[in-house]
Amino acid sequence: MKYIIKLNMILVLVIAQGHFAKAQYVIKEADAQYDLYNYQKAIELYTAAYQKKKTLHSVERLAESYRLTRDYKQAESWFAILTAMEGAKSDATLKYAESLRHNAKYAEAKVQFNKYADMEKETTVAQRLLWSASCDSAIKWMQNPKFVTLKNEQGLNSPQSDWGAIKYGNGLVFTSDRTNVSAEAKASKNRPFLKFDGSKLPDRNTYGWTGNDYLRLYEKSTGNDTVGLFPIDPGTNYHVGNASFTPDGNEVFFTLTRIPNRIQRKKGAPTTVNIELYSSKKVSGVWQKPVAFRYNAVDSYSVGDPLVTDNGNTLYFVSNMPGGKGGTDIYKSTRNADSTWSNALNLSQYNSSGNERTPMFDAEGNLYFSSDGFPGMGGLDIFKAVNNGVQNMGYPLNSADDDFAFTLHSKNEGYLSSNRDGGMGSDDIYSFVEKLILAFKLEGKVFDKQSNEPLANAIVSLTASNGNPLKVATNADGSFKFDLDANMDYSIQGEKTGYRVASPENLTTKGLTTSTVLKKDLYLEKISIGKAIRLENIYYDFDKSNIRPDAAIELDKLVKIMTENPTIWIELGSHTDSRGNDEYNQSLSQRRANSAVQYIIDKGIDKSRITAKGYGESRLVNGCSNGVKCSVADHQLNRRTEFTITKQ
Repeated sequence: MKYIIKLNMILVLVIAQGHFAKAQYVIKEADAQYDLYNYQKAIELYTAAYQKKKTLHSVERLAESYRLTRDYKQAESWFAILTAMEGAKSDATLKYAESLRHNAKYAEAKVQFNKYADMEKETTVAQRLLWSASCDSAIKWMQNPKFVTLKNEQGLNSPQSDWGAIKYGNGLVFTSDRTNVSAEAKASKNRPFLKFDGSKLPDRNTYGWTGNDYLRLYEKSTGNDTVGLFPIDPGTNYHVGNASFTPDGNEVFFTLTRIPNRIQRKKGAPTTVNIELYSSKKVSGVWQKPVAFRYNAVDSYSVGDPLVTDNGNTLYFVSNMPGGKGGTDIYKSTRNADSTWSNALNLSQYNSSGNERTPMFDAEGNLYFSSDGFPGMGGLDIFKAVNNGVQNMGYPLNSADDDFAFTLHSKNEGYLSSNRDGGMGSDDIYSFVEKLILAFKLEGKVFDKQSNEPLANAIVSLTASNGNPLKVATNADGSFKFDLDANMDYSIQGEKTGYRVASPENLTTKGLTTSTVLKKDLYLEKISIGKAIRLENIYYDFDKSNIRPDAAIELDKLVKIMTENPTIWIELGSHTDSRGNDEYNQSLSQRRANSAVQYIIDKGIDKSRITAKGYGESRLVNGCSNGVKCSVADHQLNRRTEFTITKQ
């Protein structure tokens, strides 16, 4: 017996060492992908490593990878785990706060910002005040939205990033990293930077940061459903960014990334390639070879977001060149008589210590731009220059995410780009129009489903049938309100940290002929980590593990929960009664659990989020154990399938 025990101990040790070695290999490969900005691949590998061993390093990298790919729901979940772990750095608290803010959880974000400021004594009073003012202002803006209706331009947008729509000719030109077979074929013979190792150039077809194609210019003509590449040869196989045209349409300014002839390399570190600005003129209907802008310095800094005005004689752009006030600043340069460009002037009165992006002027000469350096709702917000200061354009033009590339094509209508919730892809193009009449309202409260207590600072999302989502945080008494459009269908949904997202509920203003206040209350169910929740009506044929149609209906409900709550992980457990052989019951329950999990995976749930566990007869809910006489009904209570949330 001692000999057998010793052999078993050795076997366990060998297996454990094998798992450890495999986990270390996975982490090493994940680190390599992370260092090359291939975050999508890194996420897959770090998740596998975390499931083998819950290390601080894996959680840090998962949180950061999701943040850098702008999946803020997942980022919030992982930063919440990270900040609770021993050894977590203080900047994890800051990034947790930023993720909460991106998810419109401003009250919670403010708590974390202040927590970080308390941890980092070098945080300036001005920075602390900026964070607090941004969170407080965002809550007020959401509760008092502008009279503006937004529409997701689904004819322009794709599952990837689409942004920067501007009028050109009889249509629109915009930027996208959507899949384009013809562009890939040519390449084979914003995110603003490229990284690659010293021996291998970046892939010509796929950008590792996002896993999508590179950014390119596209156009869509009015009345034409087809979106095609803009007919210009930029001279690069990598990113080609947003464009600006002279009034006559015969000169275009745009940004691109290219691999320079001589690359400045740092030993042991990937190389960064910055954005450059180029222009091209159209001669006899053909765009000519692009010409580099005076201020391009590919090895030193980026130049981008061009805006050409005054019949092509004034160029506004953004750059992180030395001498600015912060990240990227807005600059101005004028064209001389000899076609050269004047010294760049920093628009210091409108720049901040953050990043200014996508400048734009309306017909009356008012400057609009995006920035993350002034009090805002999160990420980039759209601002209007006023009296040597700035004015936030408020909600819903701005959101908890990045809002930029604002343009007006009439006094009350235009386009903006945003990666806000409810879009088709990463960044989406939205049109907007100022509303003139408000006749209908929605009011309600959010409650804890178990205690029936009102929930303050819950986030309520109202989505119109045209795809436009609005959000608001509940007051201290759990109340919320929205203005509604006439003749519109809506869905409404509530969420709060620590609670399961409720399924959307529907309402409509169709058929209403007088001003009306609609009422709708929402009830959220608290998440209990580690608490088993029984799935009713999950039955199997005797001695079988295949999913019956009646069981599929119940499993579809779990699929719905996991779809609506994309950050939760679960264990699905299958249990038998005590009748039959113990070992056989254990094996049968595992097969049943495996079958149920596979069904859920086949419905589109990522396999990393769900595990199967067969418990056999080891967790009976009553006294019906081996040898105990029980009724059929009592045995049935033990034959059950449960799910347990293991991560929220």
